[in-house]
Amino acid sequence: MKRIILTFALSLMIVATMSAQALPTAKQIIDNYVTALGGKEKLESVKTLSMKNTISAMGMEFEGKTIKKDNKYKSTQDIMGQEWVQVFDGEKGYANQMGQKADFPEDQIAKLKTSKVIEALGLDPAKMKTVEKIQLEGKDYYVLTSDDSKYYFDVTTGLLYKTESAKGGATIIKYTDVDGIKFVEEMTMDMAGQEINVKNSDIKINPPISDDEFKL
Repeated sequence: MKRIILTFALSLMIVATMSAQALPTAKQIIDNYVTALGGKEKLESVKTLSMKNTISAMGMEFEGKTIKKDNKYKSTQDIMGQEWVQVFDGEKGYANQMGQKADFPEDQIAKLKTSKVIEALGLDPAKMKTVEKIQLEGKDYYVLTSDDSKYYFDVTTGLLYKTESAKGGATIIKYTDVDGIKFVEEMTMDMAGQEINVKNSDIKINPPISDDEFKL
């Protein structure tokens, strides 16, 4: 009997070890994501980016535009006749909403300084604390957890499905292909319990964008 129990226990240990070995590393998951988007070389070739944004919330729809260059970005939205602006010049930035201007906090600035035009290139495997595999609604996902965020990647496609953090989350509904690179076409965001739908369109790769666009 003891031999049978010992054999069974060893079998469980072997199965557990094989399962652990089968789980990819954070680097492998992120590398697969970059490949799924179009490949590292293609993504790194994107130096500037512009796109139109349509935001739906509280039964209303707002139009806007986002531009990026290196680690700089500017987002403008026309909300009920008022222009809402967020801008980062590579060193500092602010949000101006209905005449109320607020500088970005230091923790946000620190993240933006290391940001990339293609956000996937800014994901650092070294900052991921855990890797696990879960199932949601019948689909398998790899989940990477950092100090402040969770990232869910579709096991089959390698693409990012959703993110979660203390400040809110985002779920990607649809990707679109532009010149061999996949971009988010539609997603929903949870901001303080309020669901916001975002649609991106007219995505342009490497359009001419002057640094003057990001002057504070």
